[in-house]
Amino acid sequence: MASADTAFTRLADGTLLLRQADGSYRPVASETDRDRIDRLTDDEIERMAASDPDHPALDDAFWASIDKTSDKESISLELDRDVVAFFKRQGQGFRRRINEVLRDYVSLKQKTG
Repeated sequence: MASADTAFTRLADGTLLLRQADGSYRPVASETDRDRIDRLTDDEIERMAASDPDHPALDDAFWASIDKTSDKESISLELDRDVVAFFKRQGQGFRRRINEVLRDYVSLKQKTG
């Protein structure tokens, strides 16, 4: 078990290093049995996850509980900086407010033709 003053660092390639008493760093040997993990079936993984008390239930009941009534579409949209700044100054939810303004415009146009 590592003590409170133990320092780890991770290289860009994912290698975990442990600081030694002399200040140098050495790779930490992995204790993960990757071959065993690779041999697990999807059913085995699902059973293991279901028995883990820290794992949230992602079963059919979970997915059924998600609101699927939303009729939104994600798009990339370029807006003038000052327009975005105006909505952002009003606080969180600026995307929702922009959508509400557009919704009002559409509603007005549909009424007036």
